[in-house]
Amino acid sequence: MPSVMQMEKIANRIRQDIIKMLVAAGSGHSAGPLGMADVFTAVYFGGVANVDPKKRHHPNRDRVVLSNAHICPVLYATLAHRGYLPVSKLKTLRKLGSPLQGHSNNHFDIGIETSGGPLAQGISQAVGMAIAARMGTSSHVARRNVPVPATRDAGRGTAFHTWCLMGDGELDEGQCWEAFMLAGKMDLRELTVLIDRNNIQIDGTTEQVMPLENLKNKLEAFNWFVIEVDGHNMREVLDAMREAKARAANPTAIICHTIPGKGVDFMENKFEWHGKPPTPKEASIALKELRTLGGKIKSEHE
Repeated sequence: MPSVMQMEKIANRIRQDIIKMLVAAGSGHSAGPLGMADVFTAVYFGGVANVDPKKRHHPNRDRVVLSNAHICPVLYATLAHRGYLPVSKLKTLRKLGSPLQGHSNNHFDIGIETSGGPLAQGISQAVGMAIAARMGTSSHVARRNVPVPATRDAGRGTAFHTWCLMGDGELDEGQCWEAFMLAGKMDLRELTVLIDRNNIQIDGTTEQVMPLENLKNKLEAFNWFVIEVDGHNMREVLDAMREAKARAANPTAIICHTIPGKGVDFMENKFEWHGKPPTPKEASIALKELRTLGGKIKSEHE
């Protein structure tokens, strides 16, 4: 498992690839993918989630669901750096015939568990997966003729954990709260949701469009255990994930406070970058800034 410092460097390389992918595609979302690079790195490289490209078909692998599927460039880049697909494949983002479409769609062989597009559906899928884990069954098992493993404790199957990554603007959808209610009612300790609390959505700030605060109190009222973290602090994210996976009760929500457009000065905290890519000139500026960590490194070739 890489060190925290190594994971921070991986996250920075993922951000660079996001910029390259978007400018090559000429379309796509910038702010959310850049803001979630640290969280995705923690999920796929931190050793808490049971994910391994060498065991991508294993029935006991943890399930990772991307609900706000428009931020899929960060998922694709992370999967590539983790070894699920060649990094060279990233340049096919949004191209005809590519598995890397503008919203993530199920390509099981490269580690993408579900299809996304309409917001809020991912959390419902994740709740279903967590219920399956408790029952000792597994999605994708039957069609591959893989034997279903015995559960570790009768009635509380814990063969795998489900991690669902969501956006805060997505929480405007009522379906999210229906799923939260069911997970709370069933006390789904097998489920953890990581919420990108970046405070923006396509039309402006979340608190202008549809206020969410106090988000922690709302989730707790639905019988969720809630942890708030700095989504750019790798140690905080990993510690929260460990605590979530070790719990004996309650689904867990990790509210990850992030900066949309993280790492690129002219994008940070600007909702206008929610759904647009950089131009080639903007991409050049962004890549130089990312390679030098905002001027912390004297040469972008260091």
